[in-house]
Amino acid sequence: MSFIREDLMREFAICSAVLVLKTLGMALLTARVRFRKNVFANPEDSFGNKIKVSTDDVDIERVRRAHRNDLENILPWFVMTAIWLTTGPTYYCAMVLIRAFVAARIAHTVVYVLVPRQPHRALAFFVGFGITIYEAVSTLMHYL
Repeated sequence: MSFIREDLMREFAICSAVLVLKTLGMALLTARVRFRKNVFANPEDSFGNKIKVSTDDVDIERVRRAHRNDLENILPWFVMTAIWLTTGPTYYCAMVLIRAFVAARIAHTVVYVLVPRQPHRALAFFVGFGITIYEAVSTLMHYL
C-alpha cells in the first residue's frame, strides 16, 4: 500500500473540511427553518413557548432530506477517497475529482433547498455519485 502524497493529502484535507462545515451547516439550516416557522418535532423544544409539534412540515422536511442526502453521499466519499488516494493517482486527476465532488455537493444543496430545480439536482447528485463509484472501482482494480 502506498502512502498518500502530501500535496494530495492537503487537497483532500481542505476539501473535506469544506464538506464537514457544509454538512454541519445543514443542521443549523434545519434549526433556522424550524424557528422561523415555529414548528418542532418534540414538545420539549418549545422552551415554554407555544409551538406546533409536527414532523411533516414541507419546508423543514426538504432541508432534512438534503441533509440526509449529504450524509448518505459525503460520508462514503470521505472513506473511499482516503483509500483511493493510496493507489497513487496523478495530482491533476485527484484534484479534479475531489474539487468536482465538493462543487457537486454544494450545487446539490443549492438546487435542493434554495432554488429547487430538476434536472439540476439530479445532475449534481450523479456527478458526486459517479466520482465515488469511479474511485471504488479504480481502487478495486488497483488492489486486486
